[in-house]
Amino acid sequence: MNPRWQSTVKEYIEALFIALILALFIRTFIVQAFKIPSGSMLQTLQIGDHLLVNKFSYGVKVPFTGKVIVPVGDPEYQDIIVFRYPGDPSKDYIKRVIGVPGDTVEIKNKKVFVNGKELVEPYVQYTDTTHVSTLRDNMPPRVIPENEYFVMGDNRDGSNDSRFWGNVPRENILGKAWIIYWSWGGPKTVRWERIGDILH
Repeated sequence: MNPRWQSTVKEYIEALFIALILALFIRTFIVQAFKIPSGSMLQTLQIGDHLLVNKFSYGVKVPFTGKVIVPVGDPEYQDIIVFRYPGDPSKDYIKRVIGVPGDTVEIKNKKVFVNGKELVEPYVQYTDTTHVSTLRDNMPPRVIPENEYFVMGDNRDGSNDSRFWGNVPRENILGKAWIIYWSWGGPKTVRWERIGDILH
């Protein structure tokens, strides 16, 4: 075998190996892609939006665990977060943080109160003008325990969130939604105006 050819193959294999390691490192510790599959965050996020999630925002974790080894920060009110769904950790969900540890969250006729103060939420969408007695529109006060977060979708009448299945444990949180890098509006339709939008 030609030594020069062997050297070239070896260089390509080494370059590919390094690229894979870097990609794995970036995905594990820094940033990860996420696609919006449902309308629970309308109108903030559209079905077909593709996001980058900043995994470094809330600290460096041991891979495949929720243990933070390098603290950076904690989720804050109004952060849009991606997390492993507590009911099925194999599924990733995206919602907005409404209550942090120590907060008391209550819902009265669709209006959300945190620590007795009504929230101003310009990002919220309602699709049903009626008020029902269920948890969707009325929820008794809940105190958020340590290391847990209360989350809700911006599409309040069409979101499956903490109102129904409880809080998100800190270790389930993967990162903070950062930027829209691509957006499909349907077959062969690109929402160019959404690309590059910073999420908040």
